[in-house]
Amino acid sequence: MTHSRARTLERRAHADYTGGVYGSMLAASVVIGAGTLGSFPRLELVLLLLLTGVVFWIAHVHAQLFGARLAQQSLDRRIVLHVCRDEWPIVKAAVPPAAAVAISPLLGLDVQGALWLALAVAVAGQVGWSAAAARRAGASWRLASVTASVNLLLGLLIIAFKIFLTH
Repeated sequence: MTHSRARTLERRAHADYTGGVYGSMLAASVVIGAGTLGSFPRLELVLLLLLTGVVFWIAHVHAQLFGARLAQQSLDRRIVLHVCRDEWPIVKAAVPPAAAVAISPLLGLDVQGALWLALAVAVAGQVGWSAAAARRAGASWRLASVTASVNLLLGLLIIAFKIFLTH
């Protein structure tokens, strides 16, 4: 195995997908916020989802670099890139709900249907990211199921907020 391949496998083994859980919950919140303000054109919602993910990614990178890490070690390019990569799941989590909004016309959905589809995709992502994070951390399947269930309940709570706010 090559050195770069070994480094890639090591990076994956130490990956932290909790940013994906956070990013999915953030995307669900953006969808709910957009839905309570009226009908958004699809492109605007796609951009809102993606750009919000990028802004929160930058905020998390900043917090990591200038919070605990700065007190512990000086910054260099390698550390900055490492933190950027570790926090990237926040942005990745916004892509599936944005894609759901983008393809919603192909499914014959109106704007409200697109919002519900994006919300369902975000919650599914939240559950998936939480299970992946738990398994990657070495948790048993039982514990991964528990964390997935907790995140499903949190997602359902977000959906309940949407129903409450729009009725």
